[in-house]
This record gives sequence, C-alpha cells and structure tokens, in this order.
Amino acid sequence: MIERLIAVSLHQRWLVLLLALGAIAFGAWNFQRLPIDAVPDITNIQVQINTRAPGYSPLETEQRITFPVETAMGGLPKLDYTRSLSRYGLSQVTVVFKDGTDIFFARQLVGERIQQVKDQLPAGVEVAMGPVSTGLGEIFMYTVEVKTGAKTQGGHDYSLTDLRTVQDWIIKPQLRNVPGVIEVNTIGGFERQFHVLPDPGKLMAYRLGFRDVMTALAANNANVGAGYIERNGEQYLVRSPGQVGNIGEIQDIVIGSRGGNPVRIRDVATVTEGRDLRTGAATRDGEETVLGTAMLLIGENSRTVARRVAARLEDIAKSLPDGVVTRTVYDRTDLVEATIRTVRNNLLEGAALVVAVLFLILGNIRAALVVACVIPLSMAMTITGNGRDESQREPDEPRRDRLRHHRRRCRDHRRELPAHAGRGPARERRPAHDL
Repeated sequence: MIERLIAVSLHQRWLVLLLALGAIAFGAWNFQRLPIDAVPDITNIQVQINTRAPGYSPLETEQRITFPVETAMGGLPKLDYTRSLSRYGLSQVTVVFKDGTDIFFARQLVGERIQQVKDQLPAGVEVAMGPVSTGLGEIFMYTVEVKTGAKTQGGHDYSLTDLRTVQDWIIKPQLRNVPGVIEVNTIGGFERQFHVLPDPGKLMAYRLGFRDVMTALAANNANVGAGYIERNGEQYLVRSPGQVGNIGEIQDIVIGSRGGNPVRIRDVATVTEGRDLRTGAATRDGEETVLGTAMLLIGENSRTVARRVAARLEDIAKSLPDGVVTRTVYDRTDLVEATIRTVRNNLLEGAALVVAVLFLILGNIRAALVVACVIPLSMAMTITGNGRDESQREPDEPRRDRLRHHRRRCRDHRRELPAHAGRGPARERRPAHDL
C-alpha cells in the first residue's frame, strides 16, 4: 500500500505539489481568522451575583443577604457548586456550573432565582449579576490624563473629578458600543456630587427634620408634564421643568413655610459640590489618575477586540476637551504578538535543528530538506482543522446551533419509539377474512 502511494505520488508529482501548496495557502488564510491568545482561558462556567448593601457589617451581610441568595441557588440544573464572600457593604455569590453549560442559559436560571429571593432581602439593596466575562477578560487598560498647563473652560486646573466626569460621560459610553466589549470598568478619580449639609440648630429653629429636607429634595427634582392646550389648530405643550442642575437651584428648593414665609434649603443647610466616598484609587508614575479597563465578552477574539478598542480610542480623542488625552497602559495585542513571535522563532529554530540532524544522519542535504518540508505542511493542516473563528459567527448562530441540536435529539427520540407511539393505543391486527 505504501509502495503504491509513493509510486502514484512520484508519477503525479505536479498534482501532489499543487495540493501541498493549496494546503499551505488555505492554512495561511485560516491562520488570519484563528483566535489566538497569549494564555489559555481555563475559567469555569460561572455567574457572579454582586449585592451592594451600604452600612451593613460583614456579619449582617452574611446573615441577611449572602445566605438567602446562596441558598436560593440550590437545585439549579447543571449546578456544580457555589461559593460566597461577605464584606462591609458588599455580598458576592459565585455560582459555578458544569463544563459545557451555555453561559446565557445559566444566567437566565440565576436571574429567575434572583427575582424569587428579592422579597427576602432588606429594602434598598441592589442585586446585579456580573459581566459575561472571565478572569482573563481585561484586554485593554488606559488612563485619562491632562497635558501640562491645560485648563478647563472655566480657567482652573483639571481635577480628578473632572477627569472622572470625562471618563464616565464621554469615553465609557462610546467604548461600550465596541463589538466584543461587554463592560468598561473605571478606577480612580471622584464622581461629581452635590452635598446638602443641614444645620441641626437651624432645623430645630424652623421645627423641621432631616426627613423634611430629604422629601423636599426628592419631590422638587423632576420634570412634570401637563398635557397640551389646543388653540387655532395648534398644540401648545404644557410642562413644568423642575430638575435641578446647579447649586443655586438646589438652594432655592422650598421645604415648608413658617409665618407665611417660605423656608428654603439655603435657610437650613449648606450646599456644596463634593465627591463620593471611595475604597480604592489608581496611580501611574506615582501620581493618582483615572484608569479605564475594557472587559472581553466570553468567546470573542481578544486580539481583534483589543485592536477595535485602540481604534475607537483614537476616534474618541477627537471629541475630548482640550488638554485631555488617553494613554494606553495595557494592550492584550502586544502580549499576543509577542507570543506569536516566540512560537514562530521556536518553529524556525526547530526546523533548522531538524535539517541539521537529518543532514548529519543521512549525509544528504536534499533528503534533509524534503523531510523538513513536512513541518510547515503539517502546521498548515493543523490550523485548517481548527475550524472557523468563533468571533466571526453571527449573533444568532449559537441559537440556531442549539435549535438544530434540539431537532436532532427529537428525531432520534422518535426513532426509538414503537411504531404505534403518538397515535393512541395499538390495536390488534386481524386477518382480512375475520373482519
């Protein structure tokens, strides 16, 4: 058999050479579509449930939030195990499923159980599932910085609050639209807030309480519509804009009246522009900065998505305020390219070593080169066998695959049923002359 194969190959040498070149070209084309990463992602199928509970101690968080949520996850289909973490003001429950479970099916199951357990949780807590990502999902990091001597439109220096505002309202919404990016996290800076600081002495003088201030702020920070007035065939919309936008408007909110005179926020409290309480910060070169991280969607090509993020940041730079720039801190593409270069060098050095060893053993450089030519051919065939890139699949293609799998199982099930199944009870067959 081997002798006949060799004879046919020698007789049809041009055809064999053409097939080999075609295999190499097809392998090179598939190599461009092959999802390549620097390290293998061995993260299991898991869904994280994060619950914010401001003011709760770790013990209270465990008793009133973590335990009910973790208990509610019991009995889920294909559930492997659960683990939890309770800290001050934070509860995190990780639900791990068996390998092969569809992540979106798992999140749907977890979401249903969360809705069931919400009634058992304290009022005011926020329950949310983590992003559809893995431990290796951080593919791109950047910082929001200011050029030397840059000023805001008001003429003052940029603060960390200003940089955080640029990140939250200009950069982050645009990066969320990049295909393959599931979330953009922000560390550092301060969220812009308006702080109302009541004076207890003044509140007592006006016979008011803190709840009166809170109620007035909530009730006077909304726009209200009142329909329309029709006149001369035209409609005039009637609305009452009441949403506050600056410190002066907050100070003018009326809390109540005493002696026929309105009592405003400015009479009992001080309104300032402040910042939130935070538990962490980001630094670069010893100076505090604002750090943004793009998270990769499960199943996407990290190198392709990282390139998209870098290209989008270049477009976003045109819409940033004067003096504000973004600088790349970490790009997964660089790590992947370095890994590819290492693999390429190892293959070339290995091929050269094979040629040298074969030449020493065979004493014929032609034979050594012929044997070494098998290395790129086998590599091309291996890459071709890996199939198409999952990141190039259409959004609804996984759903179609599941439907095809379900229909296949139904057909197999019908084949296993008796001939009379699905048509009611079987009836005894009689010969024709007995009827």
